[in-house]
Amino acid sequence: MRGRLLGTAVALLVVAIAMSGGPNPASGQAKPGAKKIDLAHITPPPESSAVAFKWMCEELTKRSGGAINAVFHGGTLLTKELEIMDAVKSGNIAMGAPSGAACTAFPEMCVFLTPYLVRDYHHAYAMFNGEIGKNLDETFQKKYKLKVLFFYDYDTVNGLGASAVPMPWGEVIPAAQQGVIDGADLPVVNINALKAYEVAKYASMTYHNYGPTVLVMNLDIWRGFPPEQQRLVSDVSREAQTKVREMTESVDNFQKAKEILEAKGMKVNQADVASFRKIAEEKIWPPYRQQYADMWDKIVNTR
Repeated sequence: MRGRLLGTAVALLVVAIAMSGGPNPASGQAKPGAKKIDLAHITPPPESSAVAFKWMCEELTKRSGGAINAVFHGGTLLTKELEIMDAVKSGNIAMGAPSGAACTAFPEMCVFLTPYLVRDYHHAYAMFNGEIGKNLDETFQKKYKLKVLFFYDYDTVNGLGASAVPMPWGEVIPAAQQGVIDGADLPVVNINALKAYEVAKYASMTYHNYGPTVLVMNLDIWRGFPPEQQRLVSDVSREAQTKVREMTESVDNFQKAKEILEAKGMKVNQADVASFRKIAEEKIWPPYRQQYADMWDKIVNTR
């Protein structure tokens, strides 16, 4: 009798599965035949933008109902900034960011590195989420065949008594350990996340520049999405931008830096920002104002 009951239960289960059309993909999983898009980044979480990118890929897959299979590759697929940009431009991967090499990859971004030109985070995002960001997106589409998804801060010190050396992030920690460089430029959130405190004893809160970068998508891949999926990518990208902002800005002050970094053995210094800003305006700004005359006033006048 027990055998017959068991057989009946199995038969009913099979019928139920057949009537339902078979097993469905779990929420957040890609469907068979989904459009696969890869996002490559130089580091994995807990680096701040990696956290946001990973979340973004998961949300795109989930909110598309599995029609998009967005996959984040942190420090695995490609590990150098310019290699990632070349791969996005060629369409070998869909999305990526130049991280700290934005000025090298896109000379249009260099003006924003002028010390103290970008006044604060509000100024930065008023520019990049406004007319200046829109104009840059148009330029990137025409010149690089890339669609801007969002700008964010990543973090020069030339002219302030130091010499900036462009270097892929993967080489920074070994270079510091070997004495090749004396320091690096990072926001507090990533000094902690990337364990820079293991090779650096001091952190100086200079606020000397805003180091913007940008997440971009291959333009042909972007144009291959129907309008509703383009809107989804845009919406989730802006939410990811907000996540990066929250992680960065919530700890980017002297009090939080002391709390987080001194617990790791670092000494946090509060710089004389007003004096640094005065030196920058008098000695550094004039040649940059001439070099970037077409954008300078737009940047300064953004509120």
